[in-house]
Amino acid sequence: MAKRLIPSLNRVLIEKIVPPSKTSAGILLPEKTSKLNSGKVVAVGPGTRDKDGNLIPVTLKEGDSVLLPEYGGTEVKLGDKEYHLFRDEDILGTLHD
Repeated sequence: MAKRLIPSLNRVLIEKIVPPSKTSAGILLPEKTSKLNSGKVVAVGPGTRDKDGNLIPVTLKEGDSVLLPEYGGTEVKLGDKEYHLFRDEDILGTLHD
């Protein structure tokens, strides 16, 4: 049975997107060409509460593509996959086509 992690509070579970190191034609790409640190939102927590007890929901949803900070987050391993937990406010932005 596969485990599913539901983040607590305002945390977001991210699967990092690893850019390809080769083109489809087999040309090796230098490591620095695609240094965009991005990921896909796998799960989101319910949010956090303000000082009055009102729920502040997480601004992201499952499936969003996001820009991640260069450092930070907590590495989590579920089965054979690696994920990272970030706080909602640590995510730099969403990526759109």
